Amino acid sequence: MCRVLKIARAGYYAWLHEPVSVRAQEDQRLLQLIRASYDASYGIYGYRRVSLDLKELGECCGKNRVHRIMKANDIAAVRGYKRHKGTYGRPSIIMPNRLNREFSVETPDKAWVTDITYIRTWQGWLYLAVVLDLYSRKIVGWSMKPTLAKEIVLDALLMAIWRRRPTESVIIHSDQGSQYASGDWQKFCQRHNLKPSMSRRGRIVF
Repeated sequence: MCRVLKIARAGYYAWLHEPVSVRAQEDQRLLQLIRASYDASYGIYGYRRVSLDLKELGECCGKNRVHRIMKANDIAAVRGYKRHKGTYGRPSIIMPNRLNREFSVETPDKAWVTDITYIRTWQGWLYLAVVLDLYSRKIVGWSMKPTLAKEIVLDALLMAIWRRRPTESVIIHSDQGSQYASGDWQKFCQRHNLKPSMSRRGRIVF
């Protein structure tokens, strides 16, 4: 068979003992990361944005390989999704930007900022929400969960309130993520004498 197909016998025996190639095994590992990035975007991200997420995680993986893996596993961006033109840099229509990029604060518990990041673990992806006091630059509250449900930001903010017990109203600044735009977030802030603040669309929090 090797003579007819003009292949090396050593290659045949290598395949016989390890039918799944190293590259195929690596594709399976990357597939898990690709699905995590895709699911976190609610199906919006295409292969270009997913490949950027992988690079941020330190993965050496080209966008063409990501495209091939996504196509082979029927992973595609939601059709019909379009980025709204002219929205970059506009103020939030949900909450005003009370912080207004004043990141130098002279007293503690005057202004907090909050954001969400994601962490790769051996058991999958975990999402971490933190609350940082701009005065001390210390994390005063945090929460970690396997999903991006709004509870992750509420729990982080609740920890900050328990730990700091502010006596005056505190500005809590965030981006325009869905968790911070939810009605539960606004009610929570109102209940605990917090003043929500949001960045312009397309701007980072810090």
